Amino acid sequence: MPAQKRYLSLAACLLALTGLVACSSDSEPREERTGPVGPVPDGLDRYYGQTLDWGGCEPFSTSQSTQSALSGDGFECARLTVPLDYSDPEGTTITLGVLRQQASGDDRIGSLVLNPGGPGASGMTAAASIAPGVANQELGQRFDIVGFDPRGIGASEPAVTCLTAEERDEDRGDDSELDGSPQGVAATENQEREFAQRCAERTEHGDEMLAHLGTRDVVKDLDVLRSVLGDEKLNYLGYSYGTRIGYTYAEAFPGNVRSLVLDGALDPEQDIVESLVAQGEGFGKAFGEFAAWCAPREDCALGSDPVGATKAFQDLTRPLIENPVQVGDGRGLSYEDATTGTVQALYSEQLWSYLNTGLAELKQNNGSTLMGLADMYNERGNDGEYATTQDAFVAIRCVDDPRVTDKNKIRQAQARYAEVAPFLDPGTPASSARDACTFWPVPNTSEPHLPDVEGVPPALVISTTNDPATPYQAGVNLAKAMNGRLLTYEGNQHTVFLQGLKCVDDAGVDYLVDGTLPDEGKRC
Repeated sequence: MPAQKRYLSLAACLLALTGLVACSSDSEPREERTGPVGPVPDGLDRYYGQTLDWGGCEPFSTSQSTQSALSGDGFECARLTVPLDYSDPEGTTITLGVLRQQASGDDRIGSLVLNPGGPGASGMTAAASIAPGVANQELGQRFDIVGFDPRGIGASEPAVTCLTAEERDEDRGDDSELDGSPQGVAATENQEREFAQRCAERTEHGDEMLAHLGTRDVVKDLDVLRSVLGDEKLNYLGYSYGTRIGYTYAEAFPGNVRSLVLDGALDPEQDIVESLVAQGEGFGKAFGEFAAWCAPREDCALGSDPVGATKAFQDLTRPLIENPVQVGDGRGLSYEDATTGTVQALYSEQLWSYLNTGLAELKQNNGSTLMGLADMYNERGNDGEYATTQDAFVAIRCVDDPRVTDKNKIRQAQARYAEVAPFLDPGTPASSARDACTFWPVPNTSEPHLPDVEGVPPALVISTTNDPATPYQAGVNLAKAMNGRLLTYEGNQHTVFLQGLKCVDDAGVDYLVDGTLPDEGKRC
């Protein structure tokens, strides 16, 4: 599959939050509400009643990208303490990084807590990117904008740690997992086993931490955060995998929900194999849209006939399996990096011109732009260091979903993926290699199912017709499962709310502020 080779799972559904503009909040400090708010599960009073020590955000920076995002004015950050294992609240504790921009108006409703997806992406960085743009609009006037780094992620401590920067560079440059021969499968599985072992050895608290990373535990943290923020009910905005956090919270704490906006949905009932194939179909359609956009251009790297774009792409990228193209910093653009960079660009039409440039460069044995796009996807900074997102992504997926160990099923899934996303077909026999989750040291703690949300207010589910990462139908299915309302956006991108489209933004803000759902069948 594109961009990731350690699991039979979804590619990381990262929300590209760009255009960060720092701004200051003019609101006066307000009196903080302290003490537990709302129902408190037995034995958790000290967590639900804690007071956050808000201060500057600079100490929470963990990478070049987060340093830039968290440096804006008007933000304050704190650490939330939660139990590592909720069945042992007197045992080991961990901390979560939290960022907020306080509501700028007097008629405050509460907090709007958001998560950008991944799993593994930083909610603090996402909130810092979104908050300035809404600070003086109704949403920012009525709500504190709050982002948190889920357990094991970003500024939360401890963070999941599996590979060093050097090891990840080496891993990205190694296309040996495409060898479907018995020897190749054995070698790939040895690498997967070693990866799982490194995660357990290098992550503080080892197996215990890995066992409690999943969405099951994240939603318990979210309820602690709700109480500590002083909110009787949760207002939540989840993008991509963040929709899973949203509907799982609603099932676990149905009486504690005020509003849920779920954008770019994961289908709660779909197993990991079907999710993989559905996502492959989404990327296949997105590539077709890119090819149709590119073909009329005089400089289209894939030629003037969109029908031939798939073969043209394959002809450019397949030789990289044996002969990577060197880039300026001494690294080589591998087949994995080329396809990862392509997938990154397919998340948004705003990146299509960069993809075309990268493919044109590749014709000239220049891999710079495609490598840059792949680095963007993998969150590699100019200093060569990586955010923890990719490590966390694997670790969370391995406990969130039942592992797939049937080699015939794996081989068939890889073959089906190549059929629905033929531009990503490497031209080699499908491999039956099992991924890192097969060798994970702890069992999964969740499995696909329709959430039981009786008594939960209707959610607003936003789904984009040509979303490459979370297909449109998943949003249709989730809206039905949540007894909610579907808002359709006709476009080519992954997630859309609060990204400047007035039709969508107005509908979402109306829902969050006063609970008004858009008309049935509303399209933007």
